[in-house]
Amino acid sequence: MFGLDALLPRARRTHNARAVVTGAGSGIGRAFAIQLAARGGTVICADIDQARAEQTVALIERDHPGAAHAFRCDVSRREDVELLAHVAETTFDGPVTLLVNNAGVGIGGKHVGDIGFADWEWALGVNLWGVVHGCEIFAPQLRAAGRGGIINVASAAGFAAAPSMAVYNTSKAAVVSLSETMAAELAGTDVAVTVLCPTFVKTEVVGDGRITAGSRQLAEFLMRWTGFTPEQVARTTLDAHDRGRLYVLPQLDAHVIWRLKRWFPAQYTFALGLLDRLLPQEDSTTNDRSVTDKTGV
Repeated sequence: MFGLDALLPRARRTHNARAVVTGAGSGIGRAFAIQLAARGGTVICADIDQARAEQTVALIERDHPGAAHAFRCDVSRREDVELLAHVAETTFDGPVTLLVNNAGVGIGGKHVGDIGFADWEWALGVNLWGVVHGCEIFAPQLRAAGRGGIINVASAAGFAAAPSMAVYNTSKAAVVSLSETMAAELAGTDVAVTVLCPTFVKTEVVGDGRITAGSRQLAEFLMRWTGFTPEQVARTTLDAHDRGRLYVLPQLDAHVIWRLKRWFPAQYTFALGLLDRLLPQEDSTTNDRSVTDKTGV
């Protein structure tokens, strides 16, 4: 994933793209949108928070007038994504050539059995169904265009499988599997699929999610001291997509986790379980969590 890959020729799919970015109101989504506009593209900035989407558009318009449009979209609602696809095709006067399924929410801090179905349905509705809606609805446009790409934002959590993060882990693992499947289905075409699996990125996903107090404090600490900036992650991912890369693990710790789990699966799981027992346990009945429902993070 490093080294000679940098020397490979690029398809430049991310340049002059007709792009749709979900969750574009902040964080990685905003960084993707700004970067795509800087590469000569036109971007539909979709977010559940209209004001945040418009803020991203304003940032883009300062340097690239007319290159961005805001659209309110709840990706967990199929009809919203269908309307987004229609608006995008009308705005571009042609099919979308690049889709970034970025919208997501953070959730964690409870063991399976204490989570509750409401939280499962809420998080999977955004993190998994949001990506499913995007892929299912936009894939025909991309096939019709005969070129372009899809970037799905997953997480290293999708393969790290850390305790107390079952909902988040499950949603992101499913996004990785969906991306792998689509890459196989689109093999031999000029439509590429890339799945982004970062560890900690300095975004608002913790504050905007449903995460218990202790887990939120730990995540914020790790983001502050080990996290990459959204700009670093977006730029790395877009460059990798141009090279036709399927997996993007932008940080070293993600590579370490990836290899440890595959080389020593039993030992890896045992170590995670031991760590979970050693860490202070929170009261599973507490309602002390942030419940701001934002899909633009």
